[in-house]
Amino acid sequence: MEQKLTREDCLALLCAKRDALADMGEMRYPKRSDFFDAEVVAIKAHLGPWPRALEAAGIKERDALDEDRKQKNVQRRIRAKRKRNASRKAERQAPPEP
Repeated sequence: MEQKLTREDCLALLCAKRDALADMGEMRYPKRSDFFDAEVVAIKAHLGPWPRALEAAGIKERDALDEDRKQKNVQRRIRAKRKRNASRKAERQAPPEP
């Protein structure tokens, strides 16, 4: 029976694969296809989507655009909600049609 991987095991797998790729002269991030299916499942279960897993392992830096995108999405949602609320308020205040 296989032993379940912990979060630390997953981080170690990613770092070891990065080091192995660097030793072979390949300058790229580890891919899902570099691992067995069970390892990929464990990594994603503990660390989230693949890009977030690479960030958690310190292999890939968090994209500054991510933060900008999040802020823009928040602002867009706020504007949409205000617009919905304003239209609802206008509907309530409009005189009923005969």
